[in-house]
Amino acid sequence: MGVVNSGSTPPQQVLVVEDDPQLCGMLADLLELEGYRVEVARDGQRGLHLGLSGRFDAIVLDRGLPAIDGLDLLSRLRSRGVETPVLILSALGLAADRVDGLDAGAEDYLSKPFDVDELLARIRALLRRHVDRAEELALPQGRLLIQSRIAIGDDGQQVTLSERELALLVLLARRPRQVFDREDLRELVFTDAAEDGVVDTYVHYLRRKLGRGIIRTVRGVGYQLGSR
Repeated sequence: MGVVNSGSTPPQQVLVVEDDPQLCGMLADLLELEGYRVEVARDGQRGLHLGLSGRFDAIVLDRGLPAIDGLDLLSRLRSRGVETPVLILSALGLAADRVDGLDAGAEDYLSKPFDVDELLARIRALLRRHVDRAEELALPQGRLLIQSRIAIGDDGQQVTLSERELALLVLLARRPRQVFDREDLRELVFTDAAEDGVVDTYVHYLRRKLGRGIIRTVRGVGYQLGSR
């Protein structure tokens, strides 16, 4: 998969589908300040295209969109197998409206006007839940297919991992911003009975298979998922 340069964790990607230009711009600026990479769509047709063709960690979706209604857009994404978690952001805030949104496939629903801190907290929670149950995780320069124990590089190269290699990489990939010390990794991945040095050994194995930058050493602390 090649050597990856160390540095900051790749930002999570959020798609904002909102037809109000002022609100759309505000949401994009807000999320970018929080460290997310943001793409925007101003109508349902564009939102559907990006949702089907892009790889996003979350979608913030308005209901009242031109071209394709927000709930129709969501239903089309789900019918095509897109499982990206969706937060509906809508002026329609009655209980029946929320039920309609959740039944259409949304994970969360927030009414306008909204509190900015609450919106950001809901997006963080949405992303955490999604990563914790995902069977495919983002890696530096690739992705990890958990069930098949395969890491696939951006160049299409596939590498099969052992069970212990997989367990270590999954833990780091599910919490890419967290730095784990060796003792935590030993207890979480290898159990208390694991021999001393087992963490360093398996970090070495993963680097040998996937490139040195797959795992970043944080001096004096421990290890963290590498970056793009």
